Amino acid sequence: MFISQYVYFGLSSLTMPAAEMTAVLGIEPDEIKVRGSRFTEPKVVPVLHRWKIVCREPGLRVDEQVARVVARLEPHVDAIAALAQRLDAEDRQGPSAVLEVVRKFNDEDGQDRLASAPPEIIGGHDLLGWHLEREVLAFLHATGAALDVDEYDYTPDPTDE
Repeated sequence: MFISQYVYFGLSSLTMPAAEMTAVLGIEPDEIKVRGSRFTEPKVVPVLHRWKIVCREPGLRVDEQVARVVARLEPHVDAIAALAQRLDAEDRQGPSAVLEVVRKFNDEDGQDRLASAPPEIIGGHDLLGWHLEREVLAFLHATGAALDVDEYDYTPDPTDE
């Protein structure tokens, strides 16, 4: 089974653009989204501004990806926490800070190792299991961030053939 996965820490706002979040934090994001309309045609336009620090490095477990993201942000935890509290108070749409885990199973376009093979065969470790260290939990607590895990199974439906 092929698995691909990535992790990001994001700040979202109805009113504050990602460029302003960058100015407040002094940290350049890896990715941004610009708030638009709720229309889905001809393509989906985000309903929130979003500022993101991302790890898409293949072959790492989720906890390793999370650790890389948090290590980059840890020196700025106070500024991130203050901004997240400000955004929560201004927008009231829910937690503005989120640690997002996205996993795709049986993804034929996945670049990661075969997750079901023994580590000695693939020369590494199994990608299915993961955990969060205390330092990560402390970071999430300090910033008021939610943890959101999205998992998708891309196994072809045999009735579609």
